[in-house]
Amino acid sequence: MKIRLEKLTKKYPSRDRKSREEVTAVSNFDYEVPDGKLIGLLGPSGCGKSTALNMICGLEKPTTGRIWFDDDDVTDLPPEKRGVGMVFQSYALYPHLTVRQNIMFPLENFKGKDKLSKEEMMAKADEAARLVQIDQLMDRKPGEMSGGQQQRVAIARALVKRPRVLLLDEPLSNLDARLRLQTREEIRRIQRETGITTIFVTHDQEEAMSISDYIVVMNVGEINQIGKPQEVYDSPVNLFVAKFLGTPPINVFDGEIKNNALFVGNDRILENTGLGDQKVTVGIRPEGFLPDPEGSLVCELSSIEVMGRDTSVVASHPACQASSLRAIIGSDSREGLKTGEVRFKIKPDKVHIFDSEQVRIS
Repeated sequence: MKIRLEKLTKKYPSRDRKSREEVTAVSNFDYEVPDGKLIGLLGPSGCGKSTALNMICGLEKPTTGRIWFDDDDVTDLPPEKRGVGMVFQSYALYPHLTVRQNIMFPLENFKGKDKLSKEEMMAKADEAARLVQIDQLMDRKPGEMSGGQQQRVAIARALVKRPRVLLLDEPLSNLDARLRLQTREEIRRIQRETGITTIFVTHDQEEAMSISDYIVVMNVGEINQIGKPQEVYDSPVNLFVAKFLGTPPINVFDGEIKNNALFVGNDRILENTGLGDQKVTVGIRPEGFLPDPEGSLVCELSSIEVMGRDTSVVASHPACQASSLRAIIGSDSREGLKTGEVRFKIKPDKVHIFDSEQVRIS
């Protein structure tokens, strides 16, 4: 099922007694979520992503704009009539109920022609539990389970009523690193098996990029960029998106275009830019550095961190906007690197150039 959001805006009254100006949490959110896809709604804390999700599920009413599920305008429908399944960061399980009872709970609210017998509810609960691989834990209570298991119960409870839309609000934030990796793989598997249109809210760009068909990058209530994860990573529209995506983050330098060449400080790192003379901001991805005695970017080596397959080279450069830059190179490339001057050849496809408005121009 497609979800169409038309100029969705949410404003809150100001809490400042001296200022009557409203606070805009989401501004003109305009996007159509394709049928059966998993969308990662990504951005820093406070960017409006959870507010957007709450408007889709009906917990928040938009100030302006409309919400469509296929051809149905659901903007004014209460949450229980929208056919959505919601999974929260905090699990929100009933501690006094067993896993089976927690999963069955939404089915007990069905009325009229949709009302199910106890046997039908138990069968659906068993099916949902098998989908998330907790069918052997049905008689346990939440307090007897790990965080990852509890999150699976919450997902099963959302799926048991076969929602038209599945909404996940930072569902992995309370899990440790290994469990996060395992659970996000499970979420992707479940979404593919069910084909339910899913929106996954997170501030963790690695999570969003690893499981999403498309990502929507938000900042201060507005959409900055929409696209396939790798496309957004390779071609960020502005400096914010470039800095937000990537671990380690992109290295940012003060630069200048002179005579069609790109300079970082005194180092001429790129030819034939196709741009006119101007001051620019230059972003270089950590994987864009190649140690080379003849390299054009001259840095001061600070330290080398061996990380198994890769090596992280920490260095400094006068034009770098941070106190240090970080390059990721293959472990076999670190031989010969010593404290002092280190030179890098730069991969052109890992260089992004931004104008004075921080918009990408190359």
